[in-house]
Amino acid sequence: MVKSFQELDEKGILALAISLEEEDGRIYGEFGERMKDQYPETAELLRKMHEESVHRRQLIDVFQKRFGDYIPLIRRGDVKGFVDRKPIWLNPVLSPQRVRSEVQTMEAETRRFYQQALEKVSSADTRKLLGDLAEAERGHEDMADAIIKETSESGGFAKEEEARRKLFVLQVVQPGLAGLMDGSVSTLAPVFAAAFATHNSWTAFLVGIAASVGAGISMGFAEALSDDGALSGRGHPWVRGSVCGLMTTLGGLGHTVPYLIPNFGIATAVAVVVVALELAVISWIRHHYMDTPLLSAIFQVVLGGVLVFLAGILIGSA
Repeated sequence: MVKSFQELDEKGILALAISLEEEDGRIYGEFGERMKDQYPETAELLRKMHEESVHRRQLIDVFQKRFGDYIPLIRRGDVKGFVDRKPIWLNPVLSPQRVRSEVQTMEAETRRFYQQALEKVSSADTRKLLGDLAEAERGHEDMADAIIKETSESGGFAKEEEARRKLFVLQVVQPGLAGLMDGSVSTLAPVFAAAFATHNSWTAFLVGIAASVGAGISMGFAEALSDDGALSGRGHPWVRGSVCGLMTTLGGLGHTVPYLIPNFGIATAVAVVVVALELAVISWIRHHYMDTPLLSAIFQVVLGGVLVFLAGILIGSA
């Protein structure tokens, strides 16, 4: 049963405040642990804010003085009106921007809670403490804003952004690009060989689907089993494997789907256009994320793709 905030008495408000401070402290700790290696500037922000907080101890002292040692269990989820806080610290990939935004939201929400709680209590000691805590939370908000501004101006977050980009490339772009290249290039030969051997769109489509799905499963398992990510920092193996497998399948489906068009000539013309677009996209991804010179990326990708494409046509026409 969820209670309304208005139903809480002073004892319940203090118990809820203690629970909030405990939860926020744990969340800050989780964020700091996740950030410390890759994003030290954000981890330092969390450390400073966590060290400043002695709120829980102050609340417990007032509670014990007023109501004794037993503190009822009242949590955020037991009371209406709180923002639904998603457990983003469980996300496999956690960006520093998301953490900083979440921290600012947490501080603002806690300040509003203390301001509302202040109006519901009559004890002088409790009112003083809640008022002090509301001001302290406002100070935390200001401190967070100031630290973020100062660190941004000093270039600290720019370094974190570069680290985040490199991690994204390592864990997502590389396996995805490997899959897209394999799916787009390796399936060209069987699809166009079947197309030119039979001049039947449906046959070419079935061969393309089989080649794409088979290649996706093979590449996905190969990527997942190649490295557990513990030393390389490439992330969870099954996440990489899933990305690689899906992109491999997608790469093959691109030039397979046009063969749903019954007219063989039109289907082949559309498929050729799709192949050109696929190779252009792969070249751009290699240039943008892998820092490969554009002309070099185009030469490497297009040359390989054209050779496989011609091989499929020659084999199918034999």
